[in-house]
Amino acid sequence: GQPPEDCLFLNVYFPGDTVPTKPLPTLFWIHGGGYVAGNAAGNTGGDFVRESNNEIVVVVIQYRLGLFGFLAGSEVKSDGNLNAGLLDQDFALRWVQGHISKFGGDPTKVTIWGESAGAGSVLQHVVANGGKTSPQLFRGAITSSTFLPSQYHYNDNVPESLYSEVVEQANCTAASDTLSCLRSVDPNTLETINNNINLAGFFGTFVFVPVVDGTFITQRPTLSFKQGKVNGNAFLAVTNAHEGDIFVDQSNPITNVSLYTSLLFSQLPATQVQTAAKLYQNLGTPVQQDDLIMGETIFICPTYYMLNAFQNNGFKGEFAIPPGFHGQDIGYYFTSLGITIVDNPDFSAAFQGGFLSFVINQNPNNKIDSTITPQWNLYSRDQTEMVFNVTAGNVADVHVATTDAALIERCNFWDSVGAFTVQ
Repeated sequence: GQPPEDCLFLNVYFPGDTVPTKPLPTLFWIHGGGYVAGNAAGNTGGDFVRESNNEIVVVVIQYRLGLFGFLAGSEVKSDGNLNAGLLDQDFALRWVQGHISKFGGDPTKVTIWGESAGAGSVLQHVVANGGKTSPQLFRGAITSSTFLPSQYHYNDNVPESLYSEVVEQANCTAASDTLSCLRSVDPNTLETINNNINLAGFFGTFVFVPVVDGTFITQRPTLSFKQGKVNGNAFLAVTNAHEGDIFVDQSNPITNVSLYTSLLFSQLPATQVQTAAKLYQNLGTPVQQDDLIMGETIFICPTYYMLNAFQNNGFKGEFAIPPGFHGQDIGYYFTSLGITIVDNPDFSAAFQGGFLSFVINQNPNNKIDSTITPQWNLYSRDQTEMVFNVTAGNVADVHVATTDAALIERCNFWDSVGAFTVQ
């Protein structure tokens, strides 16, 4: 069966059988799934409570997904809610401000954290309201695999044509009020339409995603980062070594890298497509170049843009246990899922420890074993990041590395064409 449309529930986890008497730092978790899938059930907040040695309270939320949460276009603007899924999350954050103290959480010490589209959601809350959200809903932000697909203005031809496609498949084209007609369609039918449209999209991309709505999200996020218009005081980001691979069709690959780039970013001018192809031409096979373009444009480069906005309070990590694919870090957050690639208690403690230390006091250095994890410096200090790996003999290998200068150069290029990639 399909999940019910009324999905606005949240789960609160606190240590012990009774509400803690001393207010604890609070972690607010947003699940991933391309803004079209996922739920709270697979994300057991109790794992975080346990990994923090019972020093935090955890909130795991749900939000509307797919066309239910992210249908856009001028009709939705005039008689509905754009970015409804993000507004659900914002509502939950405001609920936490008003009520988490009843569960032993400290509303002044909230950190928001998510993975993939959950990390993309964190990004959206960081830039929401021009960086001036009031009251302040969180002090810290963590992203695991920041997800920033093209974010069109709500009435751009891409969201408008998506809206028309939904209307057509719902047999609402002839209606005088198409949105009202959609509201009368059985939710199961809408969910089928949702799935059909998603499956028809370009491989590895997602169609119902946040837009620039003019109120909650006022401009392309990369502009907000350049201007330093961000909510929150401190930022910690982790990316995976190979973010793009699972989003590229490996069995029927596009071996023309320029073609792949222009399919991924249809508004990128031909000259810029050629420039992009040149930047990647010596980086492995054509398919490996596609993998890198997908991983860097949508996940990795946006992470560095965010770090630049948090000049004096941003930390960067990399999850590098081979193969280091997107999503393989999740097993190390939610240990009860039993899906870790490599079982290594030292690695797990080091990897979890940095994040949970940040949740507790906005610094990843305080709650860790310094014999395994060296000093983790601010990213702005010397462009270094903490690499989390294991050796071939399964010994935890946590070390500092300087960000590859060629990667930064590629990210700078993508940043310069943000108006065309619509990020």
